[in-house]
Amino acid sequence: MAFNELNSVEYYIINKLSGINLNAPGQVAEPQNNYGVGWQYIAPQDLNRSVNEVLLEAELKDALVRLNPEISANPELADEVIYKLRAVLIAVNQVGLVKANEEFFKWMCGDKTMPFGENNRHVPIRLIDFDDIKNNSYIVTNQFRVHHRETKIPDVVLFINGISIVVGEAKTPIRPSISWLDGAHEVHDIYENAIPQLFVPNILSFATEGKELFYGAIRCPLEFWAPWRLENDDDALAKKLGLGEIGKEMDDLLSPKRLLDILLNFSLFTTNKKKQRMKVIPRFQQYEGANKIVQRVVEGRIKKGLIWHFQGSGKSLLMVFAAQKLRRNPELKSPTVIVLVDRTDLDTQISGTFNAADIPNVETTDSINDLQLMLERDTRKIIISMIHKFKDAKPNMNTRENIIVLVDEAHRTQEGDLGRQMRASLPNAFLFGLTGTPVNKADKNTFWAFGSEEDEGGYMSRYTFQDSIRDEATLPLHFEPRLVDIHVDKETIDKAFEDFKEEAALSDEEADSLNIKSAKMAAFLKSPERVAKIVEDIATHYKEKVEPHGFKGIIVTPDRFACVQYKEELDKYFPTEASKVVISTSANDTLEFKQKWAVDKSQQEKIVDEFNDAQCDLKFIIVTAKLLTGFDAPILQTMYLDKSLKDHTLLQAICRTNRLYPNKSFGRIVDYFGIFDDTAKALEFDEKTMKQIISNLSELREKLPNAMKDALSHFNGVDRTIEGFEGLEAAQNAINTDDKKDAFAKDFKFLAKLWESLSPDRVLDIYQVDYKWLSQVFESVRPATDGIGKLLWFSLGAQTTKLIHENVHVGDVHHLEEFVLDADVIEEIFNNPDPKNAKKLEKILIKRFKKHGDNPKFKKLSERLEELRDKAEKGLVTSIEFVKELCKIAKETVQAEKELEQEIQEKSPKAALTDLFLELKNDQTPAVVERIVNDIDSIVRVVNFPGWQTTTSGEREVQKSLRKALLKYKLHKDQLLFDRAYAYIKEYY
Repeated sequence: MAFNELNSVEYYIINKLSGINLNAPGQVAEPQNNYGVGWQYIAPQDLNRSVNEVLLEAELKDALVRLNPEISANPELADEVIYKLRAVLIAVNQVGLVKANEEFFKWMCGDKTMPFGENNRHVPIRLIDFDDIKNNSYIVTNQFRVHHRETKIPDVVLFINGISIVVGEAKTPIRPSISWLDGAHEVHDIYENAIPQLFVPNILSFATEGKELFYGAIRCPLEFWAPWRLENDDDALAKKLGLGEIGKEMDDLLSPKRLLDILLNFSLFTTNKKKQRMKVIPRFQQYEGANKIVQRVVEGRIKKGLIWHFQGSGKSLLMVFAAQKLRRNPELKSPTVIVLVDRTDLDTQISGTFNAADIPNVETTDSINDLQLMLERDTRKIIISMIHKFKDAKPNMNTRENIIVLVDEAHRTQEGDLGRQMRASLPNAFLFGLTGTPVNKADKNTFWAFGSEEDEGGYMSRYTFQDSIRDEATLPLHFEPRLVDIHVDKETIDKAFEDFKEEAALSDEEADSLNIKSAKMAAFLKSPERVAKIVEDIATHYKEKVEPHGFKGIIVTPDRFACVQYKEELDKYFPTEASKVVISTSANDTLEFKQKWAVDKSQQEKIVDEFNDAQCDLKFIIVTAKLLTGFDAPILQTMYLDKSLKDHTLLQAICRTNRLYPNKSFGRIVDYFGIFDDTAKALEFDEKTMKQIISNLSELREKLPNAMKDALSHFNGVDRTIEGFEGLEAAQNAINTDDKKDAFAKDFKFLAKLWESLSPDRVLDIYQVDYKWLSQVFESVRPATDGIGKLLWFSLGAQTTKLIHENVHVGDVHHLEEFVLDADVIEEIFNNPDPKNAKKLEKILIKRFKKHGDNPKFKKLSERLEELRDKAEKGLVTSIEFVKELCKIAKETVQAEKELEQEIQEKSPKAALTDLFLELKNDQTPAVVERIVNDIDSIVRVVNFPGWQTTTSGEREVQKSLRKALLKYKLHKDQLLFDRAYAYIKEYY
């Protein structure tokens, strides 16, 4: 039996979850998984439901009776609850999927009441038992047919108490170009829109092709779907074996206990900047980190822990999940959760995350006195405060044990020994430090405050840069050193450079004062000639490498005055509104400087919002110290760095560029200062993890020749100088099977990534012709989808598309898709003409012309036709030459018939060109020739109106239609063909 998505992936999922083997009907079920509870498989035809119903109402009614004493006493009340639930399902069409899902979640989490108590008292309704999960029913089915706007059949659906909580899509494991993305696309873009009622109770959806398993919440864009990982899973062999690894991950993610935990404690409904409601569920590292915090607090044995999750991997949400679960845990008796951040901008980000997610009982304090008052009053809430407020904290502010402190960017607490002051003021509290940068073991304060000796390496939870790249939680970073003549001249000012670097400033004002000490350095960095040269380079780089992709940039300068200098220079290349300076001013600044450049908190927030808006004209933010930490702008791709940064600040700053954003494949740092020349020294405290953090573009240049060679190797023996569809056909014939196409796509994908990263580097010039050719071949055989399956058959990048478009001229720029639509047809049906039946041909020709007797004109045309056919038979003319000559003979035939006053239109307008061709063609004639002939003749039938030949607009319309018809076959530039076809059309009437 062959392998396919049904018998190898879908049935594997069913088998893994339920123990039933659908490939061997009647086989006894294997032992259940060790959940304490298991999924029971029921075939779709055995479910008691109609095709319009997404709830298994009999199961749901049983659960309502089982879990609610009031309904147990009067089972008919269950129908009232089901009626309410049906109303939520139906409302999805009015309120949208996210709001309907949020409303249904309130029911599933037990937050809804009904007047079923004594004297119509409202009592909570339980649809699910979270305390004893054995009390729930768990059903898995497949090929679940649902009809709403149309009929769809998801592969796998999981039900808890008759409620559809998980939808899964399986794809074939044996076709390299098919990936989990194709399944995710089906769930996200097709099912969620066609059958939204099925997703109203949805906890999560998943997709797999048997090699990778990814999951996502409703309405979650595909680029934010995530893989599920197993904690401390070092079974490398299983990872290599495909299904085995997927089975382990699926077992873990889809266990009833896990799903119910995500439902109750890890599902957030939040509002984005555009006031759109969104659903957020955790990535693995957020789930694991938050649960480790909760577990440690519940156990109560170890009072601290250090969590290192790499920059951009979602620490803010981890804290929200942890705080929410801690507050809900009944064992902790209404704890106080204090979230400490270290800067005003971080304070805004963290409190914004909590507030947008509608987390109840959140307070933000403005002073240590407020914080102290709240703790003295024994406030049981989530309190967000700033770390430096603890400088004045009194000892023993609150000695309660169920106080949990979460410290963001914990590595900075060493300053002023704040860790010890926190411990003194909250002696029995739990202290958890979260950091995005690795903590140096020499940093005794941080490890004293947060690191536990029981934790290996000092970290309670660790999620490294490689982990985040592997899981596609963040993007790789590309480092681009600029030309030597705009680098710092280390030979002459080496000492100043070292001094400057060792004392790197963290605030705007400190940077200014530091530059007073390093006057020579400041003078060099801010010399007008140098700044002008750098800004010119930034303008060119941005226009060529950043803007075409729809991304934005940030410029980091040595000090506040340099920010102004850069801004004024940048205005020479871009409109004034394209860049904004974000700095603070000091009391010593002139009134003029303050009035022109001061940015308060609300203005800064507005600038950040504008920057994040893809439609806004703001392209650059210019800073020296602000927005280097706690600044989340996914649209930011490139940082232009001209300042000394060190250690944590350096890492945090460059990671502003690594956030996920549609079509963004990496973050880029363009280095004008030379800061990365000794990165290893700056980050030596964790060199093993850090050495892969930045890919130098020089390394990418070295990979280019081999990547080009690999991509071209699929076309050995193909003459790449042949243009038109003969050349395209030869290329397509070289990769004429799915396996060959997929192998080519894999190599071209790697090459295209290199190309987009390096473009417009001059190193590409010598490869330009070959790359353009490969791009066009790739596009001509790419499956006609909307960019899905993008692991191999991705959409072409901006630079590649631009390269192709520069070589397409038909009045206006035409996209490649307009004339590659028939590429597959050409590949399959196009062969060289090889007619063998000369005698039969003679009969056809004689029949065509015998009505004209011995008229010398028709006799000559007959001879020419026979001669043309003879040449085609011997391979002396190309297919296109054949069509050209056919057009010419057809025109002259019509003209001759008109001269003989014979009515060409007596057979309804069946055009002469087609008529001639049909008599000439045989089984070996290329079908593509017939298509070209039909397209030319269709113009005669469609745009003909009396007297069109005598009007400019009529001629223009016919010419435009003909050009468009030829464009499909990439023949629009063949002027001779165009002229002959047009002359024939003009003659026809």
